[in-house]
Amino acid sequence: MMKAPVLRDGILSVREVPIPTPGPGQILVRTHACGICASDLHFMEDPQSLMAQGDGLWNYVPGADFIMGHEFCGEIAEYGPDTERKWKVGTRVSSVPVLITPAGVRITGYSPDAPGAMGPYFLMSEAVTQEVRSDLPSEHIATSDAMAVGWYYVKRAAMGPREIPLVIGCGAIGLSVIAALRHRGIGPIVAVDFSARRRQVAREMGADVVIDPAAASPYAGWRELAYGDADHVRGIFDAVDLPRCVAFECVGVEGVLDGIVVNCERDTRIFSAGCCPSGDHIHSAQAHQKGISIQFGGGPQMPDWNEALQVVASGAIDATPLVGALIGVDEVAGAMLQVRSADSPARIIIRPNGKV
Repeated sequence: MMKAPVLRDGILSVREVPIPTPGPGQILVRTHACGICASDLHFMEDPQSLMAQGDGLWNYVPGADFIMGHEFCGEIAEYGPDTERKWKVGTRVSSVPVLITPAGVRITGYSPDAPGAMGPYFLMSEAVTQEVRSDLPSEHIATSDAMAVGWYYVKRAAMGPREIPLVIGCGAIGLSVIAALRHRGIGPIVAVDFSARRRQVAREMGADVVIDPAAASPYAGWRELAYGDADHVRGIFDAVDLPRCVAFECVGVEGVLDGIVVNCERDTRIFSAGCCPSGDHIHSAQAHQKGISIQFGGGPQMPDWNEALQVVASGAIDATPLVGALIGVDEVAGAMLQVRSADSPARIIIRPNGKV
């Protein structure tokens, strides 16, 4: 048995539950570190909104027990049947957060048959497992999943030399975008958040200009940086040499995406990473008039995730500023309340087995 935070019908409590048994092709992993993601909070409060994203990857069953946790690093404890046993027991590993089950592929932590890493032990599929070859702490490695999101969006953006990024929201995803931009030498980077704490972390991750939207317009700040004395010619059709804006929406709150549409410059490209669970409305006429392009979601694919793991594990991207509080299993319920706060650390990391 193991003591784990268990979610049932929206209520999270710490209970003794059986240690998962690895099935065909699966590995039992002893958790070193697991990050708390905003998606965990959304799933706890409104699992149907994630279920609507479809294809059985999220498998909410009323009355069933769930152990969440999809941002993880651990060590191999035991192999299930039909595995190649590629690594020795005790090898440190991580993987893209999916588990291959007889019923189909599940997102780890969001299905009763795919227990996540908030507990002391969880399951991984050997086919997607990656050995962690790094001297960095496991709590840093556990940020790789969040980092993969920003890595994916920045790669998809394929920004040109006359494009300047505007990052709206400096939670973990916005910070991962900033890190990926800085890693590729793209800048100057303008970052926006209400939280002074998050603005400071954004600077540490590589932002050149940080803006509190309660005090100043992010769009005026971007224009001042991009145009300088040429501000009077912005929007003129023949000013083709002017910088263009690439906006990364990393908030996921209703109205934010529309605020970008209404206030951004002509020909802005928007990458919507935030995904408002309740849906959103945009002024499509203004988007049409301005020639705005919007890329919705998609999310990192396996190569993106593996690349993000490598840049974090190698130290090429320093994940230290993302790592906030380090907590144990008994503190998870309180931490979920803290995650609701806009001033929460970018990542609260659970260590279900203590410091490993």
